[in-house]
Amino acid sequence: MARSHDVWMRCPDGVRLATRIWHPDPACPAGKGPWPVLLMRQPYGRAIASTPTYADPSWYAAQGFLVAIQDVRGRGDSEGSFGGFAQEAADGATAVRWARGLPGGDGRVATYGFSYQGATQLLNSGGGGPAAAGDPDPFPDCLVPAMTGLDERGHWASEGGAHWWALGLGWALQLAAEGCRRRDDGSGWLEIRRQLEQGTFLREGAALLERLDPAGMGWQWLRNDPASSEGWQVHPVAEPLLRRPMLLVGGWHDPHLRGVLDLLRRARRAGGRPSLVIGAWTHLDWRGGIDDLQLAFLRRHLPAAGAPPANAERGSVPDPGEGRIALQFPDGCWALHSHDPPQPELASRGWSLASGGLAAIRSDEGRLVAPVDGGGNLRIVHDPWRPAPGRGGHLGLDAGLAERGDLDGRADVACFTTAPLTGPLELVGIPRLELVVAADQDGFDLCAALSHLPRQGGGVQQITTGVARFRGEGCRSPRLRRLNLQPLALRLEEGDRLRLSLAGAAWPQIAVNPGDGSMPLEAPGPRHRVIGLDLQLAVSRLWLTPLTGAD
Repeated sequence: MARSHDVWMRCPDGVRLATRIWHPDPACPAGKGPWPVLLMRQPYGRAIASTPTYADPSWYAAQGFLVAIQDVRGRGDSEGSFGGFAQEAADGATAVRWARGLPGGDGRVATYGFSYQGATQLLNSGGGGPAAAGDPDPFPDCLVPAMTGLDERGHWASEGGAHWWALGLGWALQLAAEGCRRRDDGSGWLEIRRQLEQGTFLREGAALLERLDPAGMGWQWLRNDPASSEGWQVHPVAEPLLRRPMLLVGGWHDPHLRGVLDLLRRARRAGGRPSLVIGAWTHLDWRGGIDDLQLAFLRRHLPAAGAPPANAERGSVPDPGEGRIALQFPDGCWALHSHDPPQPELASRGWSLASGGLAAIRSDEGRLVAPVDGGGNLRIVHDPWRPAPGRGGHLGLDAGLAERGDLDGRADVACFTTAPLTGPLELVGIPRLELVVAADQDGFDLCAALSHLPRQGGGVQQITTGVARFRGEGCRSPRLRRLNLQPLALRLEEGDRLRLSLAGAAWPQIAVNPGDGSMPLEAPGPRHRVIGLDLQLAVSRLWLTPLTGAD
């Protein structure tokens, strides 16, 4: 049985970071050591150790690793003030160097973790204090960043010019609750907990966040304009780190997938050969996890003396191998690729939109047709009193695949459906939409969903979603508007159909556009306007671009 104890790591400025160490049992097959160190740095308290998605650290210790889970600065029991991502570059380098010298360790270090814990692996300055000749390597020997990214605006807080409302508020309030706990503000902690449990945070959470954590990263993000790069940070990553052996992990229904694909491109440009796995997973539901795969990766690059050889075949997630890609489809099947998945001609050529003007009234009237056959005009009326809801996808609190036949039946949702396919079709890539839209107000949103209508079984299975926000006087002019949807992997059979659904809202996944040109920081209220959207379909196009191409 693995044993654990707590130690302190002292930073160059004197701040101490609390760290829990798990030792393998000397009687286990991994032998008596020394062992490679497996390091995770996270802001939620080291006792939880990301066990909602990973096996407990004791399991990794039993496989022959000295496991170190560290509370980042100002979180858990660590000293100092929490400053968000900006603090991690120096502390991360210090932590890797420190881990190389841990008693019982053999000097080799790997890092793992998802979300914030994924970012802490990458935000490593290579510094961490005065460097002298012979200092330990500040970069891990290999790393497994999952569901993370470097761009605060595009990978953490917003997309298409709109803040992630439900997800952004919920996560910011979780971080604020930890601040309340550390300063013994029990009433603040309980108010956050009450709003999250009852769902009232969607309407009241912004004011609560401003009161309880006004200097916090989450509140600062919500105050920044996602339509502009000003005030947002894209964190640098050292090229030597990108060249280290790396296993990237993403989920089709995870909001940080664009960040993972960006890391893949960065690592390739730096000369690295990262592996990539994307499952049909949400941020917290990995359907059995990746522990067997992760163990195989770690043992390949940090073999432990006395440890049995890795056997990833016993797990449900295949090992893609160095520089390769493993992708899971909605039916649970996996496909392996050496590089970019191939693009069928139909997907890259795409479809155009066509309607006689009734696509919002009748879900079967609008059509996805060959690019030369698109045409028609259509009006959608968005009513803020009953905004079209967002469901599932990568931004929903109910993330994942979703049945949306009832949503497509709404009169404020326009639907465009292909004819039954004449043969099988595999779609892997990033769906993109272009069409001419004008509004009768100074702001509007365009919210899209792409769904699968199977020949057998009926239903409308939503596969992916996307949003785009437009603000300012230019909204009233007919202009070509662009919208990117979440990347997808989908296999269609003969007789199946695809459907594109468009609406003027996706509440509460994004805040409802007030229509006056301002940036919304609230739930729908009396200042929100009814917005009419006029769609000109003649030059519309929906198509797929390669998964690992430029975003």
